[in-house]
Amino acid sequence: MDVILARTVGLLVVAILVAIVARRLSLPYTVGLVVMGAGLAFAHIETGLTLTHDFIFDVILPPLLFEAALSLHWRELKKDMLPVLTLSIVGVVVSALVVAVGMAYLLNWPTGPALVFGVLIAATDPVAVIAMFKDTGIKGRLRLLVESESLFNDGVAAVLFGLALAWAQASGGSTAGPVSIAITLGLTSGGGIAVGLAFGAAVIALAGRTTDRLAETALTAVAAYGSFLLAEHFHFSGVLATVAAGLLMGNFALRGDPKQHLISGEGREFVVAFWEFAAFIANSFVFLMIGVTVARIPFAGLGIMALSIAIGLVLFGRLLTVYPLCLLFWRSKWAIPLPEQYVLWWGGLRGALALALALALPPSLTFHNEILTAAFGVVVFSVFVQGLTMKPLLRRLGLLA
Repeated sequence: MDVILARTVGLLVVAILVAIVARRLSLPYTVGLVVMGAGLAFAHIETGLTLTHDFIFDVILPPLLFEAALSLHWRELKKDMLPVLTLSIVGVVVSALVVAVGMAYLLNWPTGPALVFGVLIAATDPVAVIAMFKDTGIKGRLRLLVESESLFNDGVAAVLFGLALAWAQASGGSTAGPVSIAITLGLTSGGGIAVGLAFGAAVIALAGRTTDRLAETALTAVAAYGSFLLAEHFHFSGVLATVAAGLLMGNFALRGDPKQHLISGEGREFVVAFWEFAAFIANSFVFLMIGVTVARIPFAGLGIMALSIAIGLVLFGRLLTVYPLCLLFWRSKWAIPLPEQYVLWWGGLRGALALALALALPPSLTFHNEILTAAFGVVVFSVFVQGLTMKPLLRRLGLLA
């Protein structure tokens, strides 16, 4: 126990030092964490933590998603709900198909593994995207579009991932029709949202019975983790459950008319500060562990050419997602300016979510190691290349002072 505690404290110290240095050098905090994590691995320093599907889903995602959802304004989100849902649903399908077809034809991957990889890498990652926008300081509609899409498209990716994995394991012997897929998607997403709203409403009702800021904050923690775990237990989307609970609490308990707040004034400030701190801790651990794990991945086994093709396909799939779908809203009130479309494309980072799905793959799956290696390769490119070039791109487009 003492060893685990000492290692955890050590990682926190490392994260704090990285945050200080990154701020002074005007570099993305997440990039510094990944570099430091890789350095720890190369130095053979044992961290005591292992990057697994359960670690990402059960420990990391709830605080990051809940903190992001708390800051989303429903009135603003409602105005752009149609383009957000279009990018989140149609966009994931388009991107997954582009990557899957490309991997099958260009690298001769079997259809099953190609489809599994295409689906798990299709969704933009809420962890990486939210961290990036905190680094850049971008606010307004652009941030709302990118962050809300990354929060919502996980539900679609998770359902399609389960279907693609089942199909791949059955060697294509059994297929689900469009109606069956639509029903499964609706149940998984709708069930997750329902669980989140129910949890959020229950917590708001309980919070209204106390003015103790510690009790109020503890109740929000119950909402974040409880909604996620309950939704996952019933095979619903835990991400959408936590997002729904955060949206409900943020808009009905933390904002609006002060007289109607069900959380005390002191409690509101404490809740916001607590979740900012929780998100910082979660980000620190997950990106450090990504760095540690990346240093141990045998990328040479897949080959530089294959990795380059996988990265190129992911970028191309994202391109075919953003520009054609944004064109649908060109002459409407939801029109998205071309400079912001560039950001939607290049800012569609992949990160912990893709790795969590890849790490959940059964070892018996054909091309298991190749899928895992390709996923880590795309994430490394996303964090380093896309993450490091976002600020220059935003300045070039006139979107950052």
